[in-house]
Order: sequence, then structure tokens, then C-alpha cells
Amino acid sequence: MWRTSNWREEIRELLKLAGPLIVNNLSIAGMQFADAVMAGRLGAESLAAVAVGASVWFFGFALCLGVMMAISPIAARHYGAGNPELIGRYTRQGMYLGAGIGFVLIAMAYATVGPVLLKIGIDESFRELTVGYVKAIIWGGPAIFIFLALRFTTEGIGRTRPIMYASIFSLVCNVFLNYVFMFGHFGAPALGAVGCGVASAITMWLLMIVLVTYMLLSPTYAPLKIFSRMAPVRPDVLKEIVVLGVPIAITITAEAGLFNAVSILMGTRGAATAAAHQIAINFAATMFMIPLALSSAITVRVGHALGSGNGEAARYSGALGIFVCAAFMTASAAFLLVFRDMVVNLYTNDASVTAIAISMLLMAAIFQVADGVQIGAAGALRGYKDTRMPMVINIIAYWVIAFPLAYLATVTYQLAPAYTWGGFVAGLSAAAILLTWRYAKVSRGFLAA
Repeated sequence: MWRTSNWREEIRELLKLAGPLIVNNLSIAGMQFADAVMAGRLGAESLAAVAVGASVWFFGFALCLGVMMAISPIAARHYGAGNPELIGRYTRQGMYLGAGIGFVLIAMAYATVGPVLLKIGIDESFRELTVGYVKAIIWGGPAIFIFLALRFTTEGIGRTRPIMYASIFSLVCNVFLNYVFMFGHFGAPALGAVGCGVASAITMWLLMIVLVTYMLLSPTYAPLKIFSRMAPVRPDVLKEIVVLGVPIAITITAEAGLFNAVSILMGTRGAATAAAHQIAINFAATMFMIPLALSSAITVRVGHALGSGNGEAARYSGALGIFVCAAFMTASAAFLLVFRDMVVNLYTNDASVTAIAISMLLMAAIFQVADGVQIGAAGALRGYKDTRMPMVINIIAYWVIAFPLAYLATVTYQLAPAYTWGGFVAGLSAAAILLTWRYAKVSRGFLAA
């Protein structure tokens, strides 16, 4: 292990990478916050439609996000080893893969979203609004998935500021376009919750265009030769991305899918409960954006160290990164315990929604520390290209432990919504313990080898 006097330097390097990613993630959370607040002004039905519709969309988004995330550790390893043109090769194939997945999801959404929501039993008072929202936002899929291939490339080589600038731009666009299409300004029709989906889809295309333009013009990316030619599809490269990325996708979907599945279940309990759940989950997700950014930075730090052949530095970077994630989420939990009433008042002044949301935020404060530990450990393991066992751990934690408990509380026994969130606490705690154990084992084994 490195001498303990290096911890300040390591944290500084970690934050240098993570800082722009934190801004990026907070911008994404800002878009979700704006969607929730602006939909809330239209009424509980619109807020519930955006909540459930965003949950449906996020299932497909999370799958492709995970696959594209494989590009980050691959790029980090090649960057550490001094192989820039190989990075460009993986980026091009990632762009092809992302675009293909995006168009497949469009077809699937139009064929299945209506019948699925009907089968689940989503409250008819906002079901059609939810279907319209999903059919609108899904058109942004091909663009955002191409963006992700580029985003994880620039992240993997340690250039995170362009991601930050693009995300700030997208936040401004999203809020403005929400204003235009949700409320019918500047000659546009007032589409309500559906307009929120339209605004998000347009924003995704603008976001892709901005990052493509930047990477074309910046000399930093010239050695990668990403856009130098229209390369043919490379099945061997696609296979490597998919083999590494699919377990990441399943891992992300296992957690994100849990939260979104419960959001959909909440839709069966009426608009007030669904709206309150959206408020609580939206705030928790906003706080989660910071350790999520730190997790990506941990992956890059570990990948660079391993690429240069320094296993000791890699282990130290991962361990310290996990600690930093846990420390932040502890502070976030303390804030939430003290100020949860004020947080809820930012979203709504509906008394019935407020009472339910406050009880949910109490449970959110409890699980945040475990959430920070598990996402930090997952990022460190990605740096080692260890993705299959974390996938198994997450499936067990979220779908064997957490979801059955949430389902029993929500559907079987119709308990107060706060009991549903008790399932989250159990699942996240299990994931934190098991992923930390896995990281200790993998990093120690790498050094021994």
C-alpha cells in the first residue's frame, strides 16, 4: 500500500476527475428535478405520469448506459498503456452499438408500453398521459446512446470537463423546452406531461450534437482518430464491449430497476402516493449523483494505475474512493434528517402528498450511507474489469432481498409507503457489504498474482 501521507494527493486527483462529473450528474438531476417540479404545477396526475413514465423509460436507458460504461475502463487501460488509436476504435463501435439499441427501443416502446401499463394496473387517471410521455421521450434514445459512447471515451482518458459543459447546456435547454412544450409558449401547443417527454427527446439530440462538435474541433482527441473514417462494424470489438458491458448493464438495471419498479407499483396506490414517492426518489437520486460521479472517477483512477502496471496504487485509489463516497452520503443523510420538511415543500403544497413524502424521506436518509459504499465499491471493481460477480451481488441484493420486501409492503399487505422503503434499506445494505468484500478480495488477489 502507498504511504498514508499520499491520501491528500489521491483525494485531490480523484476530485479533479470527479468535479466535472459531479456537475454533469447534478445537471442530469436538475433536469429530473425540473421535470418533477414543472409537472407538479400541472397537478398530481401529471406529476404521477412523469414519474411512472420516466421509470419505464429508464429501464431501457439503464441497459444501454451499462453497456456503454464498458468503454470507460477499456479506454482508461489503453490510455494508461499509451494506445490512443485503440481507444478510437472502441468509441466508433460503441457509437454504432448505441444507435442500434436506440432504434430497437423505439420499436419496442410503441409496441408494448400501453399494454404493459394496463396489465400492471397503473391508475387510469394518468395512464394515457404516461403512455404519451414514454412515446415522446423514446425518440431521444439513439442520440443519448451515441452521446454515452463519446462521454465514456473522454471520461476514460481523464478529460471530464467537456462532459460538464455539455450537461450544463442540456439542463438549460431542457428547462426552456419544458416551458415551451408543457405550458404552450412561443406558439407551441400545451402538451402537459407529454410535452415533458418531447422536451427531453429534443434535449438529447442537442446534447449529442454539442459533444460531437467539441470532440471534432478539439486537438486533444485527434490522436484517437474517432471521426477519421467510417470504419466497418467490428464484431470482435463489439463482442468485447458487450461481454464487459452487459454485466454492468444488468448491475445498474438491478438497482435502478428496483427503484423504478417500485415507482410503477406505487402507481397502483393512487396519484397522491405515486407523487409522494416521486418527490422522495427524486431528492434521493439528486444526492446520489455525487457518489455516482465519484464512482466513475474511481474507475478511471484504478484503470489508469492498472494500465501503467501499478497494482498497489490501483488498490489504494479504490479503497480511498469508497471511503470518500461513504463520507459524503453520511453528510447527506444528516442533512435530510434535519431538513426533510423543507425539501418536500420545494416540490408541492398538497397536504396529502406532503405527509407521505416526509415519511419516505426518513427512510431515504437511512439507506444513503449504504448506497454510497456500494456505488464506490462498484466503481472500483469496474476499474479491475470485474463485472460479473458484482452483477450477481446486485441481483441478489435488489431482487431477492429488496424487491420482495417492497412488493409485500406495497401490494400484498397495503402497508404505509414508508414500509416499502424498508426494502430499499435491506437491499442496499446487503449490496454495500458484499461489494466491499468483493473489492478487498479482487484487489488483494491482483497484487498476489
